[in-house]
Amino acid sequence: MANSSRDWMWSDAMEMLARAERMHRQMFQPLAPARGRAAWEPPVDMFETPRQVLILTALPGVDPKDVEAAIDQGCLIISGRRTLPPELRTATIHRMELPQGAFERRIPLPPGRYGKVRSAAQHGCLLISLEKRALEMRATEKSS
Repeated sequence: MANSSRDWMWSDAMEMLARAERMHRQMFQPLAPARGRAAWEPPVDMFETPRQVLILTALPGVDPKDVEAAIDQGCLIISGRRTLPPELRTATIHRMELPQGAFERRIPLPPGRYGKVRSAAQHGCLLISLEKRALEMRATEKSS
C-alpha cells in the first residue's frame, strides 16, 4: 500500500510540474504571434528504451503530412500548423479550446546519436521514433 500511495503522489507531483511549465511557456508568449512564428506548443510525452527514443505529440486534427520534424543541436523540433477545416470557417463558434495556427515544440533529447527516424499517426497523436545508433545501444546495454 505504501508503494502505491507514493507512486500516486509522485505521479501527481510530476503532472503539476508539467502543468506549471506549460503555463509558464504560455504566459510569456506574445499575444499576437508575428507572421510565421509559432502561436502554441503541443504537449508531448517522451520515453526511452534501450533501442529508441519515442516522442508522442498531441496533434488532434493535424494531418501528419503537414508536420515537420528535425533534430537540431540536441533538440527535436516539431512544427506545423493547425487550421480549421473549410466547412467550419463560416460556422458560429460557441467554444474553441483547441489552439489554431502555427505551432512549434522543441524537445531536448537524451544525449546520443540517432539513426532511423519514423513517424506515424496514432489516436490523434504523432508518434516519432528515433532509433539509437549501434554505438549508443551497446553502451546502454553494458550499463544495465
